[in-house]
Amino acid sequence: MLALAACLACARVPPLAHTYSSPSSLASAVLDALARSDRIGLEMLALSETEFKEHVWPQLPASRPERNLPFSYVWGELRQKSAQSLTGLLSREGGKRYELIEVRFAADSDYRSYRVHREAVFHVRDASGMESDLRVCGSMIEQGGAWKVFSYVVGD
Repeated sequence: MLALAACLACARVPPLAHTYSSPSSLASAVLDALARSDRIGLEMLALSETEFKEHVWPQLPASRPERNLPFSYVWGELRQKSAQSLTGLLSREGGKRYELIEVRFAADSDYRSYRVHREAVFHVRDASGMESDLRVCGSMIEQGGAWKVFSYVVGD
């Protein structure tokens, strides 16, 4: 019995790292890293390859054998597009300080153990007091009350 419990504990997937307790606290962390032009910090706030593989991939329709889409292809596409979007974001908004007013999402997708909040919009105030909407990240993942950036891919 003890061996079975130990085996089950080994099979558990570790929780997502570098998470926040709400979408607004995560958005504020993203804006802080953006103000510092901290690419590494921004990348840490997003899903890693291991997190995507262990938490997200098993529940995606693309992972079904009949779809014949390898994990490496799906992750590679997401990672490349997210990195490109992040580069553009840093060139446009890096070094600018914004105060978060609210975060909104256009849509949600529910999966067995997580929810993806899509088309994130950060309503912010800049240093001059002007309010505007920023598309900083495309989506956020929520799992067990923990929030993390899903990707920085922002649709047009």
